[in-house]
Amino acid sequence: MLILSNFVTRAEDNSQDAINLLNQVIHHKSGYALQKEQRIDELKKLKTAIQSPGKQLQINNSLYNEYQKYRIDSAIFYCRESLQLAQNMNNNSWLITIKLQLANLYSSLGGYLESADLLKSVTRNSLSKTQKIDYYDAYIQFYEHYTTNSHNKTYKQLIDNYRDTLLTLLPDTSVRYQINLAQRNIRSSNLKAAEVTLLKLLPSQKKNPGDYAMITYLLGSIYETQHQNEQAVNYYALSAAADIKNAIKDNASQQALALIFYRTGDIDHAYRYTRAAIEDAIFCNVKFRTLRISELYSIINIAYLNKESKQKNQLKFSLVLISILFVFLLITVIYVYKQMRRVSRIKEELSTSSQQLARLNAELSDVNTHLSKSNTSLSEANQVKEAYIAQFFDLCSTYINKLENYRKALNKKATEKQLDELFKMLRSTTMVNSEVEDLYRIFDTIFINLYPNFIIEFNALLNQDEQIFLKPGELLNTELRIYALIRLGITDSVKIAAFLRYSLSTIYNYRTSARNKAAVSRDHFEDMVMKIGTISSKNS
Repeated sequence: MLILSNFVTRAEDNSQDAINLLNQVIHHKSGYALQKEQRIDELKKLKTAIQSPGKQLQINNSLYNEYQKYRIDSAIFYCRESLQLAQNMNNNSWLITIKLQLANLYSSLGGYLESADLLKSVTRNSLSKTQKIDYYDAYIQFYEHYTTNSHNKTYKQLIDNYRDTLLTLLPDTSVRYQINLAQRNIRSSNLKAAEVTLLKLLPSQKKNPGDYAMITYLLGSIYETQHQNEQAVNYYALSAAADIKNAIKDNASQQALALIFYRTGDIDHAYRYTRAAIEDAIFCNVKFRTLRISELYSIINIAYLNKESKQKNQLKFSLVLISILFVFLLITVIYVYKQMRRVSRIKEELSTSSQQLARLNAELSDVNTHLSKSNTSLSEANQVKEAYIAQFFDLCSTYINKLENYRKALNKKATEKQLDELFKMLRSTTMVNSEVEDLYRIFDTIFINLYPNFIIEFNALLNQDEQIFLKPGELLNTELRIYALIRLGITDSVKIAAFLRYSLSTIYNYRTSARNKAAVSRDHFEDMVMKIGTISSKNS
């Protein structure tokens, strides 16, 4: 959490960091949704154990809060159930609250008639101050949803009027007041005042995902209006990331982000975020959002397909050009080769027999020397292979014997009905831990024999003050062992984590830490590790 928090802090000043954060959050969005589902399941279990209508209303309200921007249909289901409970209890306060909640849900769903009927059924003069705040807020949301694809000035004016009334009811020190004030200033084109309000409010709302997402979204809209695209991308990305982490599927920020990338010609990012936005909108069943993003998706999808088609055509052209160049090169090589043979033949005719013999003897001597070195290298390589193959079979045989002895011991305990001892042996990890340590020791020994200069060459890739020094008796530590596996061609973090018995995040952190300590390019660090022990590595 601390690392992610630092990442968010850096991202607020850098659009690329914000995009990287968003991509990371999108990659894990199923996990955030799972956390929400778990909270919902806990509430449902709690509800089944409660008989009191009043407490059931409270739990239904909690379910509404979880579902309202996640699954609108489910939120409506629990609101309707709450409406029936409130009617049975003759609880007018709850009835008003639930009607306003349903009005918000229906307008998001595209049921504007149902939403309007519910709002009209609420008598404004009978409301408490808190209920009036929710009442005017519901009307604002209704007209904002209704005018999503419309520019009707009458409805826009109604939004301003309701927001002005809402501001008179809200405490001027509250976050809700500050956000609505900023929205009012944005509507009246007083962008500087809105920007100052939101930037002042932002640092205090990092632990409140809903308000943080709204504040960063509004900042993004301000900078987009001012054509400051980098700043707009920065804050839209932060807003989208906050919504996804909170499992909010009614997400306007991804749509806004996609539109900016489309306008600036970045079709790949535009396509990615449009697709993510439409998936969320369909999942949540936000009709007004789905209709708007569907139109944008059609445009961006066509642009994306055209881009791919253009790239394919360019690739085909490049292949044809390379083929033609290859043919010309081949013809040139053949011509040069024939000319060289002709020159060589002329030289041979002019040389004397003694010179020919001397040259042939020298060539033969060089060939013999080269063959001798090659045979020596092959012999050494074969000896190493034979030694490690023998060691591998010996290791396999040893593990098979240990497994057989362990099976016999378990069988004996089971036969003698020594169940406590049997369960104790089955629960014990001593044998496994011991075998893992032996395996790592054997692996370290074999690897160091294959690449005796690995540690020296690996340290040469790191900054002077970040180099690794082993403890007495250690051949490799965990970090070196990870990069030993990478040197052997095992680059998949999942496989590395399975072999070393660490979590995937631990392996990722080790790899990231090593790249951060690199004295060479971080992007090419692992490629250079792969070359350790090769001839090119030694020559360099």
